[in-house]
Amino acid sequence: MSKRHPLIGITSDYHKGGDIFKGPAYFIGENYVSAVREAGGIPIVLPYSSDRKLVESLAERIDGLLITGGNFDINPVFYGEDPIDEIGELNNKRTAFEMEIARIALERDMPVLGICGGEQLLNVAGGGSLYQDIKAQVRGASNHQQKMPKSETHHSVIIETDTKLYSILECEAIEVNSTHHQSIKEAGKGFILNAKAPDGIVEGIESDSHRFVLGVQWHPEFLYQKEKRFKRLFEAFVKSCKKKAEISGI
Repeated sequence: MSKRHPLIGITSDYHKGGDIFKGPAYFIGENYVSAVREAGGIPIVLPYSSDRKLVESLAERIDGLLITGGNFDINPVFYGEDPIDEIGELNNKRTAFEMEIARIALERDMPVLGICGGEQLLNVAGGGSLYQDIKAQVRGASNHQQKMPKSETHHSVIIETDTKLYSILECEAIEVNSTHHQSIKEAGKGFILNAKAPDGIVEGIESDSHRFVLGVQWHPEFLYQKEKRFKRLFEAFVKSCKKKAEISGI
């Protein structure tokens, strides 16, 4: 039985080059890397690909998938809707890759953690849909696009008690740092809603038919060093990835 540290594939962002990088570059935030590493996993950057066989081969080599957030919206064509005027910038190349590898991960019962936009993508990969703009489409909702540092919390979420998220965090409410203008509308097949903001906006989902498939709208990678509950979230994810690695025996 394998005792190695599990390999965690982390979806990346892309920069075409210019003021930050001299040439095109894939990159991920250091907070994601640190959170995975400190929980006992080995972080692996995942570049995009439109080749199904290559993506399948890539999925075979990792023990878990972390779908990160990004400064873009998911194209509503992925959940069967036309875009509204309030839709933001799109990144179809990244979204298509993340949809493909997320679906493969779900098919193979690979542990998956989705963060911010990664939570939304995970839901869409499971057949769910999104509110394209909370302000335009959800009457009475609060402003969820707070312009505050991700290291600071600014609203609470209420956690459903009969969920994996509750079993990890062991609390019915917690302060978080989510900032977003889109949110989950209809949950994907086999997904349940595990956390909501006080105004009813969905802040978390999980699958009740997989070993570990969970998404949160907020950014625990910016909070785990000072809030032990969020550290436990990464530890639970990596622990599930380790079990998969041990079962595969590679």
